[in-house]
Formats: sequence, structure tokens, C-alpha cells
Amino acid sequence: MSVQEPVLEIRDLSLEFPVFGGSVRALGGVSLNVMPGEIVGVVGESGSGKSVTAMTALRLLAPGSYRVTGGGLRLCGEDVLAASEARMRQWRGRRAAMIFQEPMTALNPTRRIGDQLAGVLRVHHRLSPRAALARAAELLRDMMIPDPERTLRAYPFELSGGMRQRVMVAMAFSCDPALLIADEPTTALDVTVQRQVLQLLRHRARERGAAILFITHDMAVVSQFCDRVYVMYAGTVVEQGPTAQVLGAPHHPYTRGLLDGLPERAAPDTDLAAIPGRVPDMRHPPAGCVFFDRCAFADEACRRRPELRAGAGQEADIKAGTASERRVACWHPLVAASVREPAVAPSAGDAI
Repeated sequence: MSVQEPVLEIRDLSLEFPVFGGSVRALGGVSLNVMPGEIVGVVGESGSGKSVTAMTALRLLAPGSYRVTGGGLRLCGEDVLAASEARMRQWRGRRAAMIFQEPMTALNPTRRIGDQLAGVLRVHHRLSPRAALARAAELLRDMMIPDPERTLRAYPFELSGGMRQRVMVAMAFSCDPALLIADEPTTALDVTVQRQVLQLLRHRARERGAAILFITHDMAVVSQFCDRVYVMYAGTVVEQGPTAQVLGAPHHPYTRGLLDGLPERAAPDTDLAAIPGRVPDMRHPPAGCVFFDRCAFADEACRRRPELRAGAGQEADIKAGTASERRVACWHPLVAASVREPAVAPSAGDAI
């Protein structure tokens, strides 16, 4: 893989889940990429397609439970959808690793931490049992876990949530993957432990040159942690670009709605802002803009599906050849003057 190629490249990926009497469209033409060494966030409501995108990147969805109806996906320059399952087992861990939301369900409750972590090292690095345990202790020490030898002897239920998540991060880094996919990795943690885990995750990734695809609901964390962000809604990307630009002056009404709902933006003694309506029924996806029924700016033009294109005010940048990857799928993108300055701060109150 060339250093200029994306670690992960998804192009127009469409995927559906067969159900009784039809199918549910989970992804409808998703495109995103992650370059070496960068941290890319994916945000959106539950059901927007964030986790399905991540699971598809490593082919972790149960075989036969879904159908890819279009597009492609490449990991480290190679076609994921065309790879055999044996090939995928080799890639998982070494090329890309995943950190799940709840480590208690990701770790085997009947096996000691040392057995699970050393097992990964023995499979991928062909280490002896003793060498694998020694390396496992080093990995836990890198995660700032005191007394790693004792932790290796423990079962998952004997550790706190923060310690279990650090074990998961250590396991993810154990084979030096080019890409880490973190799916809501700190949701179950209190804000102080959340900040510590994210600091470790970013530091180790920078240290080893790994890229991160970070999936979350927390816009505050994204604002401090991610270089770029993709905003997903109803199985599509509706806005993308550098994090500071997207959160500072959102072009899509949906992105603006997510930001307006942050507690930091609510006036004292007032209700939080909420986006009216609900996500469309993806058994019968809309033909036009997926946000049509919830958007205050929708008109007849929005009955046609918009493509991702340069956002408002970028025409001069495009002509000059200096445009960033800022894109929005909207017929009526918002202009910066209509958007308040963001009051986005880390959940824990300090910069990550």
C-alpha cells in the first residue's frame, strides 16, 4: 500500500438486510476514507448506519444476514468484499482491529485476561506461551495499567469498566494494525475515565502511526479528538469535512440540529432543542433527500436526492484549487452567517 493511499476506502457502498416481505436499506451509497495516521469521526443518531459501516469494513456481520447491493470497500489497498474468509481472519487484528462499545460483552467472561490477550499474540505472531504472556504484560503496562501481571491473572468481571476498556485497547494494538475502528469505545465510562482512555488511544495511535475510525454520538468528544468528521443520517453521509469547519459552521440542517441539541447550547431553565419527527422507515426509503420530512428548509427540489458536493461559500476555493474535503448533500446548504458559533467542549470539561 502506498503511503498516499487510504488505509480504508469506501466508495458508494449500499447494503440491505433481508426481512420478511422485503428488505431494510441500511446503507445507501456511503463513501468515506481514512488516511494513514489520521483520526476520522463518524457521528449521527442511532440507526444512521455508523456501526453497520464499521462492521462491514471488517466483514463482521453474520454471513447471509445482509446483501451488498453496490459499491466497494478496500482495506490497505485490497478488496474486502472479494476476500475469502480465511484472508479476512488474517487481516483482522493485523491490518485493522476493532474496539467495541462494551468490553464486558467483547471479552470472554470464562477466560482470564492473560489467556485472551496472549491468544491473539500467539495466533498472529506465532509466539510461545511464555513469550506471548510477557508481551501481553508489556502491552498492559503501555496502557498505564498498574500491576499488569495481576491483571493478566484476572477475569473480566474482576476489573472495572475503565480497566476492561484499556485491556481492549491493548488487544487492539497488539498486532500493530494500520487501522483501529473504535465503535462508541467510551460510552459506558464516566467522564474522567473517558478522557484518560481517549488520551491513551490517541497517544498510542500517533506513536505507532495507526489511523482511527472513531464512531460516536458525542459531538463534544469529536470536536477535540478527530481531524475530520462524517455526519451520517438514514444510511447516507450528509456532510463531511475538517472537524473544526463542520462543527463551527455546519452546512447541512441535520448537522445543525445535532449541534443545537447539545446541553452547552441550551439557555438556563429551558428544554433542549430537538430535531422534530423521526428517521424514515428504511423498508421504504425516500427517493429524494433522506432528511426531507424533518427539515424546515425542504421544498420541491428536495424530492430529488442530492449528491455530496462542495458546501456554501467554497466556489472560490474550488476555482483556486484550494478546496478542502468539505462536502454536503443538500440542495439548500446553510451559510455560515446563519449559524451560531459552536459551544462544543469535551464531556469531561478538559481538552482530550
